[in-house]
Amino acid sequence: MKRILKIAGGVILILIVLSTFVWLWKKSQPRKIRYEIATVGEGNIENTSVATGKVSPRDEILIKPQISGIVSEVLKKAGDYVTKNEVIATVRVVPDISQLNSGESRINIAQITLNQQKQIYERQKELYDKGVIAREEFEASTADYNKAVEEMNNAKDNLDIIKTGISKNTAKYSNTQIRSTITGMILDVPIKEGNSVIQANNFNDGTTIATIANMNDMIFIGKIDETEVGRIHTGMPLKLSIGAIEKQKFDATLEYIAPKGTEENGAILFEIKAAARIPDSVLVRAGYSANAEIILSKVENVLTIPESTLTFRNDSSFVQVVKVDTPEKQEFEERNIKIGLSDGIMVEVKSGLTKGEKIKGNEIDPKANNK
Repeated sequence: MKRILKIAGGVILILIVLSTFVWLWKKSQPRKIRYEIATVGEGNIENTSVATGKVSPRDEILIKPQISGIVSEVLKKAGDYVTKNEVIATVRVVPDISQLNSGESRINIAQITLNQQKQIYERQKELYDKGVIAREEFEASTADYNKAVEEMNNAKDNLDIIKTGISKNTAKYSNTQIRSTITGMILDVPIKEGNSVIQANNFNDGTTIATIANMNDMIFIGKIDETEVGRIHTGMPLKLSIGAIEKQKFDATLEYIAPKGTEENGAILFEIKAAARIPDSVLVRAGYSANAEIILSKVENVLTIPESTLTFRNDSSFVQVVKVDTPEKQEFEERNIKIGLSDGIMVEVKSGLTKGEKIKGNEIDPKANNK
């Protein structure tokens, strides 16, 4: 029994020694490295820049009252479409005590004058009918009486305006009805029924009744870095991507580049504006965030290779062209080439390669293949 155990132990020891030598031999062998193979193809390359910003109406109109008072009724709300001259709200006038007193006093004076001129007119008419006075005297009396009547009517209208903001002669021009000055969508109605409002004048902007914009005329407002602003110009095409509208891009045309930049987080940025062409079937709300892709340069139908296949020495570019590619062996030959435009992934080949040629790519990770 002891003999058998000794033999078994010796066999196990020999196996351990042999496996150790085999493992060490394998470890000492050079690792076989294989590379991905890329093919010289043909395509288009664009060098683009992205500006972040928002989409807004070109013009937002603030509707201000032309009379001070208290909002008595709000007829529209944010999101409603209105046409030009459509009533948005009405304002009730709060009379000024001193003006009210002056208006009532003016009526009293006008009434006194009217009564006096009426008596003179009736007396002059009676004398004229009897032929006692000349026609000129009667006509002068008639004119004075008509002036007194007109002054009385003006005094009444003035008092009505002080009390209510309108008179019977100017009802259609009433300032108490706040009307839209354009056709468009109401973006905001900051006032409520019962709010006090101030009229727009030379010393005050007045209270905003509503903000209205034409939503069919939208622009993109964004900012671009100073390193790229010199490569763009007005009239360039843009592609807009709106965050709230997925899988859709909209055409735009660059209209404005700010002549002066602003510093933000250590970078100098320039404001740009572009006219957006948005179909009527798409609802775009004011203030949507958006990105604008600007095509700075573009080449079409050129030879292309992955930029990762390039190596650089001095000012020259090189690739490794495939000479042998078998499961057992790969051989490559270095070749100098001339490159052009790059988009960060693919690069244009101007000379040195032909379409369909194979070149060395990245090293293949054996662990990834085992997985």
